[in-house]
Amino acid sequence: MSFYVPATPGITPTPPAPPQQLTGLRGSIRRRPLIWFFALAYALSWVAWTPYILSHNGVGVWDFTFPGGAAGSQLLGVLPGAYLGPITSAVLITGVTEGRAGLRTWRTRMTKFKVGWRWYLAVALAVPGALMLGSAVLAGRAPELPSAGILVAYLPALLMQLLTTGLAEEPGWREFAMPRMQNRYGALTATAVVGVLWGVWHLPLFLTEWGGGPDVALIEPVEFIATTIAFSAVMTWVFNKTGESMPLVMLLHCGVNNYISMAWSDMFPDQTRSDASHAFLLVSATAAVILLVATRGRLGQPRPSLVDPRLSPAG
Repeated sequence: MSFYVPATPGITPTPPAPPQQLTGLRGSIRRRPLIWFFALAYALSWVAWTPYILSHNGVGVWDFTFPGGAAGSQLLGVLPGAYLGPITSAVLITGVTEGRAGLRTWRTRMTKFKVGWRWYLAVALAVPGALMLGSAVLAGRAPELPSAGILVAYLPALLMQLLTTGLAEEPGWREFAMPRMQNRYGALTATAVVGVLWGVWHLPLFLTEWGGGPDVALIEPVEFIATTIAFSAVMTWVFNKTGESMPLVMLLHCGVNNYISMAWSDMFPDQTRSDASHAFLLVSATAAVILLVATRGRLGQPRPSLVDPRLSPAG
């Protein structure tokens, strides 16, 4: 990986030492930024989630229940670990390996709102529409109309999802890891690896009420990881086709969470939590296959001449 040091008028910048010449922790991070990112994201999140897992919201070893019901326990038990993992790791590793120039690039992607309005409209409508269709196919009937309260709360809840789940996860998985892995291994391999690691990162939460509790059936986390792989293909395509717009990637991710948590049970009241998971997998897998065939596996990946040279090679 090459490093860019912005010049200061009248001062000749001193280029940083090549990664292979650096020693110690900083040298290790610069030589293997991806490995350090994944390891740090896992470690920070899993340690922060330990009290939640041990509490009565999880396996019940610790005699404590997180307050606020399901919503409160999500905010107090799950969200701190989510924030401490991917986004914190991405910022730290970017700062160590690429300095201010890398952090500016990171910030540029995170604030790339200037994308055609059709993209926002397409993502905002396609996500609930596709999930609604998939659920209807599996349920064998049309959905019911959601209540007026759900319709009023839908957009505020989506904004909350963007500030919590979206901001906690996607700056790491999609903004940091995806372009580096894609530039080195190609879109298909990078998508599969990020999809697996993104899914596995959630596994400790399956011991809590978030994932069904300690008695959850093995098929559920397996299905979840299959879904994260398939859905990652859709997210990679949106990331690439929008010029790496993180707001749109976050909208895609949070659109799924918001529809399932807010509207799905109202529209399919006779269906179970597992039915929602099946519908998400069906829709994600179908979209992934269509995109892989249509793009011949490139998923919108830019040609090598258009790739940021600072992202090659990444370890």
